[in-house]
Amino acid sequence: MDLKEVMAINLRRIRHAKQMTQEELAHRAGLSARYIGKIERANVSASVTVLGQVCDALGVEPAELLAKSH
Repeated sequence: MDLKEVMAINLRRIRHAKQMTQEELAHRAGLSARYIGKIERANVSASVTVLGQVCDALGVEPAELLAKSH
């Protein structure tokens, strides 16, 4: 599993845990809901800048989005 897929899984899990829609997350992160969806489906590789925006919007550290589960 590549890092893009790891981030996709973690992003979806964290967003659901915070009971946030893709639209809400996108608004808070200053991104489009379509782009959030692409990240969650591992269709795009998020830049470091986007990673920071998403983390700020979710209130998590980048390591949480990039951590591989064992």
